[in-house]
Amino acid sequence: MKKKIEILAPAKDLLHGMAAINSGADAVYIGAPQFGARSNAHNSMEDVAALVQYAHLYHAQVFVVINTILYDNELETCRQMIWELYHIGVDALIIQDMAIMEMELPPIVLHASTQANNRDPKNIKFLADAGIKRVVLARELNLHQIKEISEATDVELEFFVTGALCVAFSGNCYMSVANGERSANRGSCAQNCRLPYNLIDGHGDTLIKNSHLLSIKDFDVTDQIPNLIEAGIVSFKIEGRLKDMVYVKNNVSFLRKKIDAFLEQNPNYTKASSGKCTFTFDSELNRTFNRGYTDYFVNERYQAIGSWESPKSKGQYIGKLIKTIGNSYEIENGHLLNNGDGLCFINENNEADGIYVNKAENGIIYPNVLKEIKDGTFIYRNNDAAFIKIVEREDSAVRKIGTTLHLTENKTGFELTATDEDGYVSKVHLEHTKETTKNNLSIEDNIKTQLAKTGFTPYTADEITIQFSENWFLPISKVNEMRRTVYEQLTEIRLANYNREEHQIVKTDHPFPVDQLDFTYNVSNKMARKFYERHGVTEIEKAFELQWDPGKSRVMTTKYCIKYELERCPKYHPEHRDKKVKEPLVLKQGELEYKLKFNCKPCEMEIWEKDAEFEIEEEE
Repeated sequence: MKKKIEILAPAKDLLHGMAAINSGADAVYIGAPQFGARSNAHNSMEDVAALVQYAHLYHAQVFVVINTILYDNELETCRQMIWELYHIGVDALIIQDMAIMEMELPPIVLHASTQANNRDPKNIKFLADAGIKRVVLARELNLHQIKEISEATDVELEFFVTGALCVAFSGNCYMSVANGERSANRGSCAQNCRLPYNLIDGHGDTLIKNSHLLSIKDFDVTDQIPNLIEAGIVSFKIEGRLKDMVYVKNNVSFLRKKIDAFLEQNPNYTKASSGKCTFTFDSELNRTFNRGYTDYFVNERYQAIGSWESPKSKGQYIGKLIKTIGNSYEIENGHLLNNGDGLCFINENNEADGIYVNKAENGIIYPNVLKEIKDGTFIYRNNDAAFIKIVEREDSAVRKIGTTLHLTENKTGFELTATDEDGYVSKVHLEHTKETTKNNLSIEDNIKTQLAKTGFTPYTADEITIQFSENWFLPISKVNEMRRTVYEQLTEIRLANYNREEHQIVKTDHPFPVDQLDFTYNVSNKMARKFYERHGVTEIEKAFELQWDPGKSRVMTTKYCIKYELERCPKYHPEHRDKKVKEPLVLKQGELEYKLKFNCKPCEMEIWEKDAEFEIEEEE
């Protein structure tokens, strides 16, 4: 049995989901009316049902995210919504709150969101033994750790491959709550990590002014796909349920080509859905929203990953500014630019700045506003007008299921058989008097031409055969009618025979890996508490949202490290030991202040509110 490799794409709404399918996604993840961790990306049940119908035609799957923490008064509403999602055909739910494991559920497959602390083999094995069928791994993991998890359990493993990175351990960022009672775990992240901060040392001296010190680059591990598959990943996930249509199409098509190239060279693996995609554009990740790219920690910690100048899209590198000429610029590779493009650069104040191209002519750029830009400045294009115009077209990404058509005669007329790439068969019979053509000449070529016109159907006629005993005459209108009917029936057959995996959760009592849970486990209701207690947990701290101690709380834990970014890490930059900074380091943004705590043994950084007290680790 060949192992299926899946591309999982984000769907902000029905149209984005359909575009993702057309661009080659094997599965999409989408929000329902409530309880998704993107409060601006909720969808009606009718739209989710329509996406399920569209996806299943291609044997692609639809996963619904129910990945917020739940309060007691929401549990029954959530349970009823899950039953409704099951009845409309959703393939799986992506969950964070273990209360869902306690509910009386339909036999629907459950995936553990990356917000469920999916970093440790013991925790992941526990989830698998509890009935979770797939785990979305933490993005902080490296290849060795992923392989270790894969060897510990046979649960399906999903991993992000492109898109924005949450600087905190997923599910363990509480800055939004502390700064305004907007909970990221309730779908309302205020993105405090993308704000500009001053960095102040223990002497009170300002080391860095007005920089986006918690903003990091976007994720791209597409060149690691073979290694990740070898380590045990079966699903590659694209981040971006709030991103636009062009981003979705560009990212999915780019990944589709990458995965297909791998599959061609590795016959033991196969794609996870049906159909073949064609594109009118050449996909490149840097042509849509990005802050520059990093592989984060997949290959261990080895380079700076901050995007301190700006949290906005940097885009595609074009070239250096050669010189300013009157009211225009001469830019390296300026011939690549078009009217309407948006350009980005870092100005002399080390801030992101931008201009629009009013006119591009012979490599010379005439901007909407002439700004003083230093010769040699790197110029990026973060709004590619021509590319966007092409990709936004509905026909820029088209997906078709391959078929063979066989037209033959029978006693009362003719029979057309369509067999698709998955082996489904549709037959249509036409009762029609059999008469030979005038002059007894064959019209097979004309018939094949009509049968090949699959038009806006989701099919292509890759091979057409006609088997007649004589040169029968068949009106073109009847040929077209048979073609339409055989494909309409084929669609009904494919949908009727779609095999949705089902799994009934059975309550277990095997021991949880630890018997004490702090607030980072996000236990916010009685059913989640009951779940953990049944599995041997004796002490359970309430979720941060229910017990916030203003001014003294730890609001983030992260593998990202500001001391490393400053090249002041004693482990990775021993050559700078004589330049170590006085701690505690403080981030300040207006009235907001945070203290930084560095835990060098696990190689982690913690962010605490300003009145917190903690011991500073002595550097070895």
